[in-house]
Amino acid sequence: MILLLFGPPGCGKGTQAAFLAERFSIPAISTGEMFRAECKAGTDLGRIACQLISKGALVSDEIVDQMVARRISQADCREGFLLDGYPRTVPQAAAFATLVRSRGLPEPAVIHLDIPDELVVMRLTARRQCPLCKRIYNLLSRPPATAGICDDDGTPLITRDDDGEDVIRDRIRAYHQQTGPVLRWYNSARLHHVDGSQPPDRVARDVANAVIEASLAVPIT
Repeated sequence: MILLLFGPPGCGKGTQAAFLAERFSIPAISTGEMFRAECKAGTDLGRIACQLISKGALVSDEIVDQMVARRISQADCREGFLLDGYPRTVPQAAAFATLVRSRGLPEPAVIHLDIPDELVVMRLTARRQCPLCKRIYNLLSRPPATAGICDDDGTPLITRDDDGEDVIRDRIRAYHQQTGPVLRWYNSARLHHVDGSQPPDRVARDVANAVIEASLAVPIT
């Protein structure tokens, strides 16, 4: 089973990745996790990636592709895996397709969590963080017990710079520009749209059904 999970910021992709990983007993792998692991291990790829990131440069498709190839060859991926944040470009999608064929792996199911841009803005501008313990709250879904105060240490909550509306709208535009071509690259037989504006449990149900429709798992009972 190979799952590729896409969705704009604020769509709940992390929650759904964790659900899928638990439901189907496969690892959920993010590009960030791969970068950190390679850097910590001090591999050649990790050193190159860390140097580029520290300079604010983009890591090349070739390096990311090699990291993915290495990561999915590990033992925990033997029964399948979920990729979050990859492929980000059409060349990466093409390289991954070649890798899948060369290893005799099944075609991936591609799941996109659809959510209106305005709901993304609403969700992300409602986020607050404790500057001391770094706990994240959301005024809409996970508010603190006392308005504006951290439940754990009583510190006044803050709005992070990257949760400002202008920054969020820039991130949404960048996501559509970057991901649109990748989604179009995958044909409709493999691309499944799920309404990400629903409550998390409803989204989880529909995501699981999308996986089933892709003939990648047995029906949920």
